[in-house]
Amino acid sequence: MDLGIFLPQDGSVPVAAAARRAEDAGLGSVWIGDHLAGGPILDAGMVLATAAAVTERVRIGFGVFLPALRPVAWAAKQVATLSVLGEGRFDLGVGIGGIDGPDWSAAGVPFGERAARTDDFLEVLPALLRAEATTVGGGRTVTLEPAVTPPPVWVGGGAKPALRRVARHGDGWLASLQPPKRLREHSEYIAEHAQRLGRPVPRLGTVVHGALVARSEPGLWHREAAKLARRYSVEQDEALTATIAGTPAEVAEQLAGFIDVGVERLAFVPHEGWTATCDLLAEVGALLDRG
Repeated sequence: MDLGIFLPQDGSVPVAAAARRAEDAGLGSVWIGDHLAGGPILDAGMVLATAAAVTERVRIGFGVFLPALRPVAWAAKQVATLSVLGEGRFDLGVGIGGIDGPDWSAAGVPFGERAARTDDFLEVLPALLRAEATTVGGGRTVTLEPAVTPPPVWVGGGAKPALRRVARHGDGWLASLQPPKRLREHSEYIAEHAQRLGRPVPRLGTVVHGALVARSEPGLWHREAAKLARRYSVEQDEALTATIAGTPAEVAEQLAGFIDVGVERLAFVPHEGWTATCDLLAEVGALLDRG
């Protein structure tokens, strides 16, 4: 399993230093979420461009990119540029955005249009990346050059329409807030729809949230679940099933359940202490490699 970490996006840790640290620690990938407003936050595309420039091995990825916030041609140009800068190491996670927050008003995009805008983007992206003349919204014809090799597309979301979107457009499903049992059930649903469409069965990846500590801390799991519940407005019981917390040995044991259901890519979102978490996550990776 590829084990990765979300980069700090609030400027608290220099992006270049963080990306190099993740690579030096032996992690497989670095990720970034896509937001425009609502707090101290750096532009996701520029963060990934910086990470690509200062690393040689580690993969870079959106977890996830929100194309609906942008005109289609602009979103596709960002993808094409990162494909070139990443030199084959770029993963395109795509989602519709699940929270009606300040991103949408800042971009001037109605929240209710996000699914349709995302589908439009996914439909035309392959042709735009091939530098073909492509009709986009409003009947405009656009050609983006140079042609680039399309990156793997990891579609996010957990509702039934999102799972069907994975089957239609995704090379993989990048889940979030999903325990292993639900991942297995939803993966079967995706596989059935992909086969009906004559497409390969998408691979399975997931984003997990939580905390890593050097020594066991009583109550850590519940405290981290409470943070997750507040951040994503979910019930505490649901947050508990989606939270990973503990020492490297405890976290490795928890992540084994994800491996058992076929997860190939796992991206960890630290709730705090990015640098210490990065180093401890490397220990988790070593434990998982030893089986």
